[in-house]
Amino acid sequence: MISIPGGEIELRDDRIKKVWKTEIKPFLLAQYPVTMELYCTITGKASATIYGNQRPVVNISWNEAIRLCNLLSQKAGLNECYSLNHDSEEIICDWGSDGYRLPSEAEWQHACKAGTTGYRYGEIDQIAWYQENSEGKIHEVGTKEPNAWGLYDMLGNVWEWCWDLYDEKVYGSYRIFRGGSWAEEKRGCGASCRRRSHPSFSIDDLGLRLARSLS
Repeated sequence: MISIPGGEIELRDDRIKKVWKTEIKPFLLAQYPVTMELYCTITGKASATIYGNQRPVVNISWNEAIRLCNLLSQKAGLNECYSLNHDSEEIICDWGSDGYRLPSEAEWQHACKAGTTGYRYGEIDQIAWYQENSEGKIHEVGTKEPNAWGLYDMLGNVWEWCWDLYDEKVYGSYRIFRGGSWAEEKRGCGASCRRRSHPSFSIDDLGLRLARSLS
C-alpha cells in the first residue's frame, strides 16, 4: 500500500452549492483497485470474469465491500474496522482500527489529486480508461500512468466506493462513489466528481480500493 500524507482538502456539493474543508490524517491506500485475483483470494470464490483476474472486481455493493474489508482484516490478523449496531442496524467504522477499510471521500479525493490542483492529475488519455478509449470494456489495473503518489486508476476504469453517506436527509443510506469508469464520459472522470447509490447497489463499472489507518 502507498503511504498518503496528511493535508487539507476542499470538498463541494454542486447540487446544493455547498463547499467545505476537511483535515486528513496520514493513511495507507492501495496502489490499485481490488482485483478479481485479490477478491477470489480473500473470499475463496472462483473467478467468473471473462476479462481476466487482473481487472478490478465489479458488481460489488457497498455492503459487500464492507464485509470484504472485514474478511481481509481477519485473514491478515488485523482488527476489523466495521461493526453493526444491532439496535439501529447502523454500520460503525472504527477509524482507529489497524484493519482494512474503505477510504473516506475526503481521503479519496486527497489521494487522487496527489498535490495537484486541477480536475485531473494528468491528461485523461494517459491516465484513465473511460468511454472514449476503453472499447466498451474494463481493463487490467495499472495499464495507464499513475499519479504523483504512485496510485493507478484513480480516474476511470471503475468507480470506487467510499465510506461516506451522500446526503442522509434526502437520500437516506445512499453512499458515495468516486473516480469515473470505463463506461463514463470524460466529464465524469475527475477528482471532485461525486456519485451515489444505495448500499445494496452493484453494477459492472463499480468496485473498491482498500485503505488502512495509521496508528
